[in-house]
Amino acid sequence: MQAITVRDRDAGLAGMSLADMPYPHAAENDVIVRVHAAGFTRGELDWPGTWTDRSGRDRTPSVPGHELSGVVVELGYGTTGLSIGQRVFGLADWTRNGTLADYTAVEARNLAPLPADIDHTVAAALPVSGLTAWQGLFDHGRLTTGQTVLIHGAAGGVGSIAVQLAREVGARVIGTGRASDRDRALALGVDTFIDLEAEKLEHVGEADVVFDVIGGDILDRSAALVRAGGTLVTIAMPPKVQPKDGRAVFFVVEPDRARLADLATRVRDGRLTPAVGAVRPLAEAPTAFAPGTRTPGKTIIRLTED
Repeated sequence: MQAITVRDRDAGLAGMSLADMPYPHAAENDVIVRVHAAGFTRGELDWPGTWTDRSGRDRTPSVPGHELSGVVVELGYGTTGLSIGQRVFGLADWTRNGTLADYTAVEARNLAPLPADIDHTVAAALPVSGLTAWQGLFDHGRLTTGQTVLIHGAAGGVGSIAVQLAREVGARVIGTGRASDRDRALALGVDTFIDLEAEKLEHVGEADVVFDVIGGDILDRSAALVRAGGTLVTIAMPPKVQPKDGRAVFFVVEPDRARLADLATRVRDGRLTPAVGAVRPLAEAPTAFAPGTRTPGKTIIRLTED
C-alpha cells in the first residue's frame, strides 16, 4: 500500500516521502480501515509518539496523521461494535502508524459509525478539533449556560467548533484572532472579536472560561482574565502563570466514541460545521505539512472517492 512516511527525526519535512508500506496487521480489538480521507496536525513531527512506540522504542519508518474517515475492511480478534463494510471516523493511536496511508489499523473503541450523508472529507476534519473543543469547554472548563468564554483562535479548526458549541449552550463568546479572521468569527456567532495584532487583549474583561490554543505570551496574559472560580484551559503547553482565584488545566485530547457520535449528529442536523479547507491528494501531504502555510480551515488529505 501507499503511505506517507517519516524516517529521520533530524531531517524534518525533508525526510517525509510517499512510499510503499506493508499492509497493517489487525491486533486484538483492532479494525483495519480503508482510509478515504485523513487529517493531520502540522506539529506532529515534534511529538515523541511519531518516532517511538509506547515503550519508547524507535518505530521508524512511521506514518503520521491521526484523524481518519473510511470503511472497515477487516476485524481483529475479539473486536466488537463494528462490522466489515461499515463507514467510520475517529482517531488513530498517537504511538502507532497513522492515517496518511491507504489502510491503517485502529483500536475499534477509537472509532464511531459515520452516517451515510456525511462526506468523508468533513468527517476527517472533526475528530481532533471536535473532541478537543468539547473536552476543553465542558469536561475541563465546566462551561454552562449564561457564562462567558474567551476562545483564542476563534476562526481556526478547534476554535471554530468551540465557538459553535459554546453558542449552542447559551454562553457569551469572546473570540480572538487576526484581523483577517474577524468576519468568519462573527459569522460563527462570537459576540465580541479581538484582533490580537491591533487590540489589547486585556480590554475584553473577565471570563468564566478562557480556552487557549496559542500558548506563549497570550497564554501567560490570559491567566489574569479568568474570573474568580473560573478556569484557564490550554492545549498548547502547561501554563506558567496561574489564575489568581481560579484553575489552570493543560490537556491532550482523548478518543471518545460516544462523543464522536454526538458530534456527527450535530453535523447532520446543521448545528455544527467543521472548518474544511483545502482537500489534497496523498502525494501532496508533505507540502501541506510545511510550517507557515496558513489557509482557512483544516487541510484534508483525500485518498479515495466514495
